[in-house]
Amino acid sequence: MTTATTSPAHPVTWLQHAGQRLGLVPSLGGSVAAWQLERPQGVLDLWRPWDGETPDLYQLASFAMVPWSNRISGGGFTHGGTLHPMRPNRAGEPYPIHGDGWLQPWQLSQSAADTLAMTLVSRRFDGNPYEYEAVQTFRLVEGGLDQQLSVRHLGREPLPYGLGLHPWFPRTPNTRIAAPVRGVWLCGEDPLPTAHTQEFPDGWDLNEGVRAQGPLIDNGFTGWGGTAQISWPELGLKLSATMPDFERDGGIDQHYCLVYRPPQGPAFCFEPITQPIDAFHLPGSPGLRVLREGESCSLNVQWRVEAA
Repeated sequence: MTTATTSPAHPVTWLQHAGQRLGLVPSLGGSVAAWQLERPQGVLDLWRPWDGETPDLYQLASFAMVPWSNRISGGGFTHGGTLHPMRPNRAGEPYPIHGDGWLQPWQLSQSAADTLAMTLVSRRFDGNPYEYEAVQTFRLVEGGLDQQLSVRHLGREPLPYGLGLHPWFPRTPNTRIAAPVRGVWLCGEDPLPTAHTQEFPDGWDLNEGVRAQGPLIDNGFTGWGGTAQISWPELGLKLSATMPDFERDGGIDQHYCLVYRPPQGPAFCFEPITQPIDAFHLPGSPGLRVLREGESCSLNVQWRVEAA
């Protein structure tokens, strides 16, 4: 079942199925307003919900990162001998961040009773070199949500692409996040990567599990195994993430994740991404997929919630 509610500027379309509620905001960057579990004791937010008013995408429950994720330094990037200048796209950020899909309105469609999709055709938005069609698909299933982000290159010249998902998870005092990883990119005051290591700083080893409360982490992890688990002991729940196309899409060498743990606030981020921070300027451009006209790539995640 779908219903629509209105905010002062951005309507929310709700999908209700399989004991869950999913609210989408196509006009606000193709974002998610809320993903909720319906329980006898009341509705529980699995992603931190939008307040229905602020236009700041960082206050939404989740948004897609396309045609790249995180930051690009150096004022742009060079590909095929051509320099592509890029401008900062968020107040307070010195670098362009998270692509440009989150800055444009998307078109909503519904293909089935359990599914909503949003589509964006972008052509050189804000002077960017990218021309593409992106599709987000959300399907509520028993026990969780199937989420897909895909992009098709429309430009004549090949360009490097990266994709990511940016969900915000509520955190209780004992919330933990665990995921199989091999290393992490370290950084200084600037969040751009400076050195890669397989020696995790104290409290950062996702293989053992990391507290969702604590000092700042805003770093990309390498060699991600394509699964993750978030546990809320106080709620008796855990949420898992699985990438069904993991092996077919390059396995450990082609998958990354990012943890953003702000020192304050009610939420943190675990972001599935196809390229590390500033991959455009790292040796070998790790994770970036060079697409020719008409070629596509995608990111698929199956989220499942169950009793802990």
